[in-house]
Amino acid sequence: MKRIMLAAGLLGAMTNLALAQSNVTIYGIVDLGINYTDNVRGNTLTQLQSGNASGSRIGFKGSENLGSGLSAVFQLENGFNADNGRMGQGGRLFGRMAFVGLSSASAGRLTLGRQADALGDYPGGLTANNSWGGTLFTHPFDNDTSGSFTLENSLNYTSPTMNGLTFSSAIGLGEQAGSFSQNSTYSFGMRYNNGPLTLAAGFINLNHPGMKGGVPSQIDTGSISNADVNFVSDHQQTIGLGAGYVVGAAAINMIYFHTKIKNPVGLQSFPGQSENVDPYLQRLSGIEFNNFEINSMYKLSPSFSLGTMYTYTQGSAQMAEGGRRVKPVWHMLGAMLDYNLSKRTDIYTQVAYQRRAGQRTGTDLDSAHIAGTANISSSNQQGVVRVGLRHRF
Repeated sequence: MKRIMLAAGLLGAMTNLALAQSNVTIYGIVDLGINYTDNVRGNTLTQLQSGNASGSRIGFKGSENLGSGLSAVFQLENGFNADNGRMGQGGRLFGRMAFVGLSSASAGRLTLGRQADALGDYPGGLTANNSWGGTLFTHPFDNDTSGSFTLENSLNYTSPTMNGLTFSSAIGLGEQAGSFSQNSTYSFGMRYNNGPLTLAAGFINLNHPGMKGGVPSQIDTGSISNADVNFVSDHQQTIGLGAGYVVGAAAINMIYFHTKIKNPVGLQSFPGQSENVDPYLQRLSGIEFNNFEINSMYKLSPSFSLGTMYTYTQGSAQMAEGGRRVKPVWHMLGAMLDYNLSKRTDIYTQVAYQRRAGQRTGTDLDSAHIAGTANISSSNQQGVVRVGLRHRF
């Protein structure tokens, strides 16, 4: 009996020690609302839509103390559509995030798996869509991947923060035999925090996103799958710069993103394409986007907050035949009024408006299209009003 009691005591002590050295957190968000869009290919549309302000999700994250300041870390995050219960991100079980790694306060953190890139983490974190507003405030066609972009089969290193400065780099493996670069990605980023001031910069390079063997195809290998890619193309590069400042109850951010795309053949934003191929988009041999955004968030009271944003996007598209350049322009306005019912539950309303101006390309890029809406407008303007309820746990 004494041996049994001793064994039980040792087992209990070992269990308590393990619990003291490791922890797991279950968390999530359910965001659901009613959207009214004034023009979807010439018709109005009212729909119940999930995750516009914050993607609906359930996740698990944790760490284990390995000693000497080293920890094992992991995060698994499932995205789902609360309006119909289906999984998001192309039906993946953990489509928002799935990684494991090691972390040290003195050496930084190295993670492996499906995770965010450095551009989206740092300057992208200052945009309205990534900081407080969500999908409806994404730059036109998410041309700079600042809205929602996740690298598969990737390695990500984040440095320790030194004097307010943090660096990050990521590489996504292409995983295609005979070609290391095809469908591969690499990105770099930095962020500087000093009291109310935040400065950030980032870069991402995408090789043949959404393509296999130089041909657009439904693929789920490499760093960029068809469920994630924005522009299917031969090549894409984006650089981003951002600055933010907090003054009392107000936070103001300014962001610039430049994107250069070579030989675009398709765009995920346009529904109904076969393997993300748009024959009209292939009229262009290349297109560039310059996105200038300013946004602000103001706490009207402990419960009320008001966010506003404006983005000016100037494009430069080169026609495949003749090499003529055309310069389209997009104007994007958005606002969000949020009321906290409690620390974890809020109700909100959002308004987004986009107007397409400038020269025409002869493609669907000539129409207005707000991210998250069902389809492009039949004109150069599109507007959305949303009333949503969001709960965090």
